[in-house]
Amino acid sequence: MRMRKKPNLIPRMERCAALLVTEPETLRGRWRETFPAFKEIRLELGCGKGRFTAEQAKTEPEVLLLALEKVPDAMVVAMERAMAGNIPNVRFLDRDAGLLPEIFAPGEISRLYINFCDPWPKSRDAKLRLTAPGFLRLYAELLPVGGAIHFKTDNAPLFEWSIRQLTDEGWALDGVTRDLHADGPVGVMTDYEAKFYDQGVKINRLEATRTADTKTTAAGPVPRLRNASLTDARGFAESAENAG
Repeated sequence: MRMRKKPNLIPRMERCAALLVTEPETLRGRWRETFPAFKEIRLELGCGKGRFTAEQAKTEPEVLLLALEKVPDAMVVAMERAMAGNIPNVRFLDRDAGLLPEIFAPGEISRLYINFCDPWPKSRDAKLRLTAPGFLRLYAELLPVGGAIHFKTDNAPLFEWSIRQLTDEGWALDGVTRDLHADGPVGVMTDYEAKFYDQGVKINRLEATRTADTKTTAAGPVPRLRNASLTDARGFAESAENAG
């Protein structure tokens, strides 16, 4: 389901202009220098409407949270949330995840958040999943050894597939759970996550840490993905909805 076009999108974006980094490529290698007040820089891929973005940033004011979102109709809602909450440690990037190497130098990001990404269930589209080997090697370039990916999804087949990719690519897994909220809400939720929690849908979560053995782009050709369909994945219609 496509997100509806927001009325008055351009003036709404203009009112939030202070939070938008319009030319992030010019800050490659200079993020810490540009934002010296923050002890860490973290990145959220696909922030959607920004519930997680705003709430997570508020819990750690000493951390700068950069929120990547390529759908402006979703990002404007996230930006307005941050503006309304007067949250100073959030900035937004209108970019695609494939451009990350052009935006960040090696080791500039301490943590990556991937929340409820599109599962791209067809085998031919597996390389587009944000936990596919090609993307994992890009993330390994951005993170220092010890840096981590925090990954959440309601899609059980995607979760199991992602575990295999992360393991094969040399990431160390921790905190793997297939029912994050079994004993009550845990951590900051996205809008999407809160909706599914209310419906009793189980949420999968893990942390993947970059090690000295984690493969980067220097490891050579990315393995070809075969028989990678997620035929029993739930929520295909919802997967195209931006729901951060």
